[in-house]
This record gives sequence, C-alpha cells and structure tokens, in this order.
Amino acid sequence: MKSIGNIINEKPWVGWVLFFGTIIIVFMLGLLASSIIERRAEAVFAYTPEVEHEEWDPRAEVWGMNYPRQYETYLQTADTTFTSKYYGAAKIDVLANAPELVVLWAGYAFSLEYNQGRGHMHAIDDIWNILRTGAPMTPEDGPQPGTCWACKSPDVPRLMNQMGIAEFYSSTFAELGPEIVNPIGCADCHDAKTMQLQITRPGLVEAFERQGKDVSKSTHQEMRSLVCAQCHVEYYFKGDGKYLTFPWDKGFKMEDMEAYYGEINFADWTHHLSRTPMIKAQHPDYELFRLGVHFDRGVACADCHMPYKNQGGVKFTNHHIQSPLNNVANTCAVCHREETEKMIQNVYQRQDAIYQTRSLLEEVLAKAHLEAKFAWDKGANQKQMENALKLIRGAQWRWDFVAASHGASFHAPFESGRIIGLGLEKAQEARIEIARVMASMGYSNPIPLPDISTKEKAQEVIGVDIKRLNAEKKVFLNTVIPQWIKIADEREATYPTKNL
Repeated sequence: MKSIGNIINEKPWVGWVLFFGTIIIVFMLGLLASSIIERRAEAVFAYTPEVEHEEWDPRAEVWGMNYPRQYETYLQTADTTFTSKYYGAAKIDVLANAPELVVLWAGYAFSLEYNQGRGHMHAIDDIWNILRTGAPMTPEDGPQPGTCWACKSPDVPRLMNQMGIAEFYSSTFAELGPEIVNPIGCADCHDAKTMQLQITRPGLVEAFERQGKDVSKSTHQEMRSLVCAQCHVEYYFKGDGKYLTFPWDKGFKMEDMEAYYGEINFADWTHHLSRTPMIKAQHPDYELFRLGVHFDRGVACADCHMPYKNQGGVKFTNHHIQSPLNNVANTCAVCHREETEKMIQNVYQRQDAIYQTRSLLEEVLAKAHLEAKFAWDKGANQKQMENALKLIRGAQWRWDFVAASHGASFHAPFESGRIIGLGLEKAQEARIEIARVMASMGYSNPIPLPDISTKEKAQEVIGVDIKRLNAEKKVFLNTVIPQWIKIADEREATYPTKNL
C-alpha cells in the first residue's frame, strides 16, 4: 500500500487539494464556533433581566424591558388590518350585519351593541367604548357587576390578591373601573420570577377541582392551552355575589352544560318579547376546541395562535396572538404540506357550511320570539306557552354555543354542525307549537311579523331607547373614563421597579 507521502510525490496536486481542504474545514469550524458563541451571547443578553418588579405588576411595558422580543410582538396585537372571509381583527358592527341578533337578545345588553372582538391590546378600550357597560338598559336593571372585568386586564389578578376573590366579584363595574386600565398582558399568564405559565383566574382552577383534577400538575403543553382557557370559556355569574363559575361539573359538551343549568334552574335573563328564561353563552372556545381533531392530536392553542419564532439565534413564542390564517407558513404549514391558498380554502369550506346553517337558525329563532310575543299579546297563558318556551330556550342555547365561540367552525366543524342542526330542529318545533297555541285560541291566519331588516328597525321593535343610551355613553366616555385614567396614572407612578 502506498503512503500518503508517496502519493503526493507521484501526484503533487493531491497535496494542494489536502492543503486547501484543510484550510476550508478549519475556516468552517471557526465560523461554527463563532456562531455558537455569538448566539449564546445573544441569548444571555436577551434574557438578562433589566428591571425587577412586583409579582402582579400589570404594566406589560415594564415586563417588556426584560423580554423585549416577546413584548415587541405583543404590541402587534394592536394591529387591526387583517381581514378574512369571516371577520378578522377589525372592529365590525355585528348587529348591523345580522339584525336578527337584536331580536334574539331582546332585554339583554348584547342587543344594544355587539362588535367583532379586536386584539388583546384593545381589551380595555373595547369594554369602555360600548353601550353594554356605559349605561343600563333601564334604571331597574341596575349597574353592571364587577365580574364583567374578570378577563380584561392583568389588573384583575392584582386586585383579587389585594381585596379577595369574592369581594372583587361582588363589586360593581364602576367601583373597579379606576383600578383596571391595563389591557391583557404579561401578568395574566406568567409568573413574574420564573416566567413559567400560570393560571391567574380562579374560575378555571375551581372548575377542575370540582372534577377532582389538579391544574398545577398540568404539562407545559397543556398549560399552553389552559392559560387561554381561563378566559376563552363558557361561564356564568353565580348567586347574588356574581361569583364567576364555569358550568363544567357534568362535562364539557353542550348538553352537559345545558343539564347543569337546568338542574339549578338558571337563566341569564328573561327575553323581553317571548318571555323565555334564556341562557347566554359567553365564548365556549376551549370546550369546542376539546372536541376537535387538533386537540385530539395534542395541539395547543399557542401552537396555532402564538407559534414559535426565531430571531437572532433566539427561539421564542410569538406574542402577536392572532388568526393562524394571517401566518399560515408558521402555523398550519408546520404540520401540513398543502400550499397556503389550499389551506385557507379548506378553512373557508368549513366556515361556509356552518355559517349558512347558522344564519338560517338565526332567522327562524327571531321569528319564534316575535310569534311568541304575538301569542302573549293575544291572551295566551303560561301553561299554553310552556312547551314553546322550552324549545326556544334550547334552540337559542345551541345557536349561541356555536355563534359565541371564536373559531368554532374550524376548531370542531362536525360538532358545531351537529349543534346548529339540533338548534334548527328545536326552533322549527317552537314555531309549530306556537301555531298550535294560536289555533286553539281560534286564530289560524299567518302571524304578522315586523320589519327587522336593519339594526335600527330591530332595536325599535324590541323597545330600546338608543338615543338615551348613546347620550349616557357619551357622558361615560368624556367624563368618567378621563377620571379613571387620572387616578390610575397617579397610582401606577408609585409602583416599585428596580434597575438591575
């Protein structure tokens, strides 16, 4: 066997190849080492605390001094430019788009004003600038409860720890107003010292405890959904103290919660037209997500709404919480291989199917409420109307369970379609039952229905004094809110922070 030296003597070019090859290898190893050292330095720089602050400091900008990358992406939740086929991030007047909803919520504050939700940074502005909180529908309705603040701000866990959970809930919206000014932020989901995910709203912990489950033993992947679930769920205000409670004792399905409410004879309000004791679904996002294929495959909320991002050699969670359709390459494409346009088309196919049937259910339900009012006006009694009211309650609960959920038609399209279908059946049966009542009273003609083709016409039909409410809202925004902000600014100037 020839030695390397002999080979080089016979073929001098081989030596040059080895020489330059060695130089290239050494150069590449040097680049690799330099890159590793640089990225480690960047990582240390990125996560070296700049300031020290209190556990429940509600100011995201202070937390952002220690975690600038996360904070910079969080600020993007203020962007409202993204739109999709069905809404998006912009503020949209939902009642103007679907006037039937005014009738469905007659007697409830949602009939006054209901807008498409925007990003987390708008949480406080949106709850200030809406008729549902600025003024009661009628003087006897009384003030909005403090519980309405529960998911709007990191000031909430701060106050709950200061004054007590029950005391927080039993306060009024206005009493807590000057204390709650920071939009949803870091302290809602993170421990200040370790930055580990944590549950800050007691409703979730209490609901799982009643099921015999300890949330503190959840995995990190489970927590990446549970921190969302502490707010994106169905809930109700229990008792005179308005204690926020999740109706999960019997399970997470629509029928389970309906049975729970039925056992305690609960109603959010009595419908002003049909006199039906109603349940108002809030936003059962987590419950429906649990019934879809993504949850079944172990996907978390954050995987799609807060995907990981690489910047300067640092991998971190993108806190621009938004629709995955605005970031398909980093959400859907992580698991799926279809082109972006194909993925979006698949989503719209599911949404189209649910929205078509859901819109039909809204029309039928509105007619059922109006026809029930006609029957009452003609002298129908409680016993005659009993079956119709049960059907209306069940139909609207099914409609609202899907309609109030963000992303239901994508998270669980089969379950959403099933629920809407059952709701449509009950709504049609309610109308038939009312027709029977009218026939028993000697009335066989078609029931005349008022014009509800616009939001304004529908609000006039249900008897809303929108002029008075808008005047009260103007006073609230121009007088009350500036006072709250001034008080909050003076208080926050006293919060201790320490440069490190």
